[in-house]
Amino acid sequence: MKNATSTADAGSLSEMRLRPETPKSSFWQALFGDLFSTCLTFATLLFLWQMLPFVQWGLLDAVWSTDNPNVCREAGACWAFIGAKLRFILFGVYPPDEHWRPMTVIGILLVAVLCSLSPRMWGKALLMFWGFAIAAMLALMWGGFAGLAFVSTSSWSGLPVTLLLALLSLGLGFPIAVLMALGRRSRQPVSRLLSILTIELVRGMPLVGMLFVASILLPILLPPGWSIDKLGRTLAALTIFAAAYLAEVIRGGLQGVDAGQEEAGLALGIPRWRIVWNIVLPQAIEKVIPPLTNTAIVMVKNTSLVMIVGVFDMLNAGRSAATDPNWPGPYMETYLFVAAVYFLICFGISRYAMWLEQGVRKKDYR
Repeated sequence: MKNATSTADAGSLSEMRLRPETPKSSFWQALFGDLFSTCLTFATLLFLWQMLPFVQWGLLDAVWSTDNPNVCREAGACWAFIGAKLRFILFGVYPPDEHWRPMTVIGILLVAVLCSLSPRMWGKALLMFWGFAIAAMLALMWGGFAGLAFVSTSSWSGLPVTLLLALLSLGLGFPIAVLMALGRRSRQPVSRLLSILTIELVRGMPLVGMLFVASILLPILLPPGWSIDKLGRTLAALTIFAAAYLAEVIRGGLQGVDAGQEEAGLALGIPRWRIVWNIVLPQAIEKVIPPLTNTAIVMVKNTSLVMIVGVFDMLNAGRSAATDPNWPGPYMETYLFVAAVYFLICFGISRYAMWLEQGVRKKDYR
């Protein structure tokens, strides 16, 4: 045994000697190892050099707090403006004495989202919880009961409008998208034709056109005596737009599911709708988590377009706040702050989707 072990060790040592030594990578080799790395390094250094004035303006010479707006005229970025106008940027023209209500709405939304992160919590109970949460949020924003002052939707503005439009358009559009995706793959010519026409028509129009159609033409098409406020018409346009894009994503997932599973279910005598609901759809949705996430992020960012039809979202609120004549036009700071809020929301969605996708692959959601 000892001789065999020594022989194996000698053989391994000889193999190690025969192998060519690979050069150890170093920091400088990573930066200047070849022509492409060298060019990329110099391009990065040039970009950082160009960003130095922005760092000087945004951090070193910035005014972080002041009671005198004129101080900002002689310095860099005026972040003090964000602190002074934070409530207006977040809640817009909502009555200032009632700002606790949109703050509560944001808190309810965060709690509902946190309770929905783990797939272990998904089920009928969670759907009922979301139904109560949405009803509570809308009731708080409207008021008119239990001593709460009534606030019309024309006064809803700021971050709550952005979050509610994104949430409701995706939540209402998803079941419609499932029906259209199934209808497009159906053997029934009527349902397939209607689904194809709806999806292609909506996807062929820009969202701005959809918003104008909902804002201008929808009141004309409604029967006499019927009316939908501006926020409701905007939500309808966003919902249809989200449903059309989600339908194509879900259809791609349905095509990725092996047809043999549906055939096996039919052979076992399982009704077709149960096969679709319990076998096909869950697998299809698991396959398209990344494009579903991309659509959700796009819809969150698309809520910024509602300002063109007069809905006072967070971007419009920030733009209006920057027109205060007492401050030296801090448009750059306002847009950077609003962009940071959008980035945090979209980045959180993308990171959650990455975690969810890894959990789906490993079947572990802890």
